[in-house]
Amino acid sequence: MQQNSGTWRKSSYSGVENGCLEVRDDVMESVPVRDSKDPEGADLIIPNAAWQAFVNLVR
Repeated sequence: MQQNSGTWRKSSYSGVENGCLEVRDDVMESVPVRDSKDPEGADLIIPNAAWQAFVNLVR
């Protein structure tokens, strides 16, 4: 499912020089994620619980 119509923001977990992970905060019950180098490419739609588990592990 393409979610390119909303506002994307660079994730705070993205590196400065390497590719950027972009996320959206305006979608209920999931977190759309995409590669900023390919904004027209496929988005990953991650359920909120899975995204929160990922963020907790990264911290």
